[in-house]
Amino acid sequence: MLRAMEALSSSFLATPLIMFPPRRSSLDYDVSSSFRFSAKSSHHHPNYFTPNSSNKLIIHTAQTLDQTLKNKPRPVGRKIKRKHSSSLAIIFKTLDDLICNFLDLPLRHSIDPKRVLSGTFAPVDELPPTPCEVVEGSLPSCLDGAYIRNGPNPHFIPRGPYHLLDGDGMLHMIRISRGEATFCSRYVQTHKYMIEQEIGYPIFPSVFSSFNGFGASIARSFLTLAKMLTGQFDPIRHGFGVANTSLALFAGHLFALCESDIPYAIKVTPDGDIVTIGRHDFQRSSSEWFFRMTAHPKIDRETGEAFAYRFHPLWPFLTFFRFDSEGKKHKDVPMYSADGPTLTHDFAVTKSYAIFPDVQIVMNLLWILRGRSPVGVDPCKVPRLGIIPRYAEDDSEMQWINAPGFNMLHCFSAWEEDGGDIIVIVASNAVKVEQVLERIELAQLTIEKLTINVKSKSLQRHPLCTRVLDFAVINPAYAARKTRYIYASIIESKSLVGVVKLDLSLTMVDGGDCTVASRFYEPGWCGGEPFFVAGDPNNPTAEEDDGYLLTYVHNENVGESKFLVMDAKSPKLDIVAVVKLPCWIPSGFHGIFLSESDLNKL
Repeated sequence: MLRAMEALSSSFLATPLIMFPPRRSSLDYDVSSSFRFSAKSSHHHPNYFTPNSSNKLIIHTAQTLDQTLKNKPRPVGRKIKRKHSSSLAIIFKTLDDLICNFLDLPLRHSIDPKRVLSGTFAPVDELPPTPCEVVEGSLPSCLDGAYIRNGPNPHFIPRGPYHLLDGDGMLHMIRISRGEATFCSRYVQTHKYMIEQEIGYPIFPSVFSSFNGFGASIARSFLTLAKMLTGQFDPIRHGFGVANTSLALFAGHLFALCESDIPYAIKVTPDGDIVTIGRHDFQRSSSEWFFRMTAHPKIDRETGEAFAYRFHPLWPFLTFFRFDSEGKKHKDVPMYSADGPTLTHDFAVTKSYAIFPDVQIVMNLLWILRGRSPVGVDPCKVPRLGIIPRYAEDDSEMQWINAPGFNMLHCFSAWEEDGGDIIVIVASNAVKVEQVLERIELAQLTIEKLTINVKSKSLQRHPLCTRVLDFAVINPAYAARKTRYIYASIIESKSLVGVVKLDLSLTMVDGGDCTVASRFYEPGWCGGEPFFVAGDPNNPTAEEDDGYLLTYVHNENVGESKFLVMDAKSPKLDIVAVVKLPCWIPSGFHGIFLSESDLNKL
């Protein structure tokens, strides 16, 4: 019974945390049809928003959408032959519809599917491996392998409130070999995805969108519990995650991850396709209930170890653990000194320490009784950083350092200096944290360099750029090592419009701009998080910035997407190669590059 309660609360309180809401689309939307982009065409579906339809959009009621969907639910992914619904499933669906039609409050911008799934985040169909055309330059030989990016792409049209972070994980992969490219898009076939595919409509709750008013909150809580108790879905045995946040390579496996589940193992086939192997429990002991972990594990490239954690809505609120190079999970280390449930999206690991941010984004189950999401902001809380030895057996050596005004979202680099007495962290900070989950473009995301004196428990902060930045990367070979260069996404008008290169050696005590190179995408185009690939990964004397930046870009106005390769060393991040993708793809979250050698080892 205790596990069931934990599973229920966790299903509401653990979801991928950060990404951008879509900007207002220029395309029309027809609630009577599936709002997807066809994988067979690079053109938009005709039924989307137009500038003249914005007023019509606002006055469209949720009842119109729900009634349409009640008559004919439409999948956004592969067409399937559904089994006949049981009477119990019909009852649950009817109750779902009643909640959407009569109990939900008017939908806010951040949970209105007509807005959230328009424009740059409009979902697409799966696409089997399809040849691509290199339309500019040539692909460097060091890119032989696969670039894969994860992101949300709902399999079904939402029948009620929907938040961007609720979408099913879809992997977009470009496979490169000898200068030629093949592209494909596939869903991560999670327990949630498979159950909803069989039933024919979405049934899993969301921490961000399900609690929309007192009546809707209470009704959805009891309905979710009823679905669990009657076996419509089983989060205790099979999880409830969407695997839509990131990818990681460790322990001989490629994983798709999100914070609401354990990782799903993924395989790239010889013909350039993607296959879901299944949930991976890392050889845990039979007595241990391992049900969730961060979407941002930290990999030690020298030892092969991976370090991770999970946060809880119930005490203990934070638990640290690690995996050895063979993929065996070591015992949990509960952080009993964590004094409340915090949404800890990312953390840092150095050669000797693990560093956890305790931010103002918190969880409170009692908020459900007020008809609101149990995730919110505590403006009275003072953010802090927790530092613990990375091989700690318990939390007796955990020390907390106050960091007023520092709400870390992503950590890009961390290392030690002066024999371990100094820890340096480069991370993004939400200056206006109250906007993170609603209108993140207003959160004033900045990138800072933090210098922590472990002995004196003091902290210094140095802004690195005056622009709004996040979704940054480094040369992966410099993980847990002193880093000079950071490559970050430029945020403007609710989109990622370019990339900057920051030189940390230019950091000044009173702040300043460390930008040494930048590139803005062409007008109308926006991109995603870049990824750095070394030009000669086997050359130990190569300079840190000797390599390439990879990313997808797309233009929603013309319905096209491209794969860009930029020279990371050049002063303008010159474009080296452009590949035209066979279909339009939406924005996403985090990605990874796997070399040919990496693929052969999977």
